[in-house]
Amino acid sequence: MASPSSPFSTHGDRVRVSVRVTPKASRTGISGVEVDAEGNAYLKVRVTTPPEKGKANGAVIKLLAKQWGLAPRDLTVVTGDTARNKILEISGGATTLLRILNEWLKQQKTGAR
Repeated sequence: MASPSSPFSTHGDRVRVSVRVTPKASRTGISGVEVDAEGNAYLKVRVTTPPEKGKANGAVIKLLAKQWGLAPRDLTVVTGDTARNKILEISGGATTLLRILNEWLKQQKTGAR
């Protein structure tokens, strides 16, 4: 299971990622990890795509898949399809995925790219 400061958690053999999306942003990118009032961590993601007909969700999936070296088909939106706060699910081996994602998160925090 993930720590409170991690947006990642396991769900069976999958990993879930909490994200907060800002559509129609000036640039696309990941701003880091934030914590909401309840203490739940999420990734702050910005996309230039407007939130119409699932375009912003597609842009988020494409961005995260590229960052993590995954195929976009491996990521799906499981909650929040039309909301800014979403939970994405990544298919595959949860143990390996969680290790890769936590390493990526550690690199983001230290500024290594």
